[in-house]
Amino acid sequence: MTTTTEKVSQQPARQVSTKVSQSVFDGSRLRVVLLVDVHDGAQQQFLEAYEQLCNQVASVPGHVSDQLCQSIENPSQWLITSEWESAPPFLAWVNSEEHVRMVEPLHSCVRDTRSLRFHVVRETGGDAAAATAAQRRLQASPRIGDGVIRHALTFTVKPGSEPQVAKILADYASPEARVDDSTRLMRTSLFMHGNRVVRAIEVRGDLLAALRHVARQPEVRAVEEALNPYLEQERDLNDQESARVFFTRAALPAVHHVSAAERPEGERHALYYPARPGLGMQLAELLARQDEEAAENPGSPVLRSTIFQRDDVVVRLVDVRPGPDADAALPKSGLAAPVQALLDGGAVRMELITDRRSPAA
Repeated sequence: MTTTTEKVSQQPARQVSTKVSQSVFDGSRLRVVLLVDVHDGAQQQFLEAYEQLCNQVASVPGHVSDQLCQSIENPSQWLITSEWESAPPFLAWVNSEEHVRMVEPLHSCVRDTRSLRFHVVRETGGDAAAATAAQRRLQASPRIGDGVIRHALTFTVKPGSEPQVAKILADYASPEARVDDSTRLMRTSLFMHGNRVVRAIEVRGDLLAALRHVARQPEVRAVEEALNPYLEQERDLNDQESARVFFTRAALPAVHHVSAAERPEGERHALYYPARPGLGMQLAELLARQDEEAAENPGSPVLRSTIFQRDDVVVRLVDVRPGPDADAALPKSGLAAPVQALLDGGAVRMELITDRRSPAA
């Protein structure tokens, strides 16, 4: 289990490949914005819960500062901002069981939340701010994305139930791809290895809106209910708190994405890397560097790669050119020793259960 003291990269911000559209590994400062909608009449309760949380977060490695703001127009709307030395220590904390316990008092007084994370690219201000900025690590240049947000969920099922689970996940009807005028589901890929399930999704537009849209679809709800008896972590989708805790623990964030210059169709594979305790972030960073090198090599079969990481679970989703060279999606021989040193076992290719694309993808 990763803790908030996990050792992560402390390298200064650097110029990265233009083929990298997303990464948490450039060493730049991170600004986290949390939009909170508090239940009417619960403002004082929320404030007291925040004060308790604030005192705990102050001791988390990598945390710099935070602010709590209340709307001047609607007292039920609050804004929490925090600054972190870089993204990895924040992600190590926010994805930990420690964080799940810390924020529990907030949920009884909160109607809705929305979390946004930003690398700091530029700073302005007075002389003191300018002096501080000179010591801070800022993102060297803006990233150029493709408009697609990548996210994944992972969970385990009871050993022995894998065939039933695979059938449930392969047979469901696809939900409506269009969420609203600005958001659309692009692709969903489901993989399994042993009793671990990984569901990777690609969304154009608003990820939170897409996740809520999917959760409301009857066909998806039916699949989730059918999975319930087989899950190792019990949940009740009719209980908001039970569902929230399950999906919080199941979240597998994308920490790095790289695309080669060409964009043909490829074969999709998922590789599961079980990290040694506390080394998940370091392993994800090593794999990210490997994929950056591959993207710069015209002879590499790797077309696109996304690294997902939470605690000691690392998953690498790769699209490769079809053909005999597809096995090069596995770690290169020159990097096998460093990768193996961080693994708890070996890297394995997961079984593809279903890979669905919307017509507009």
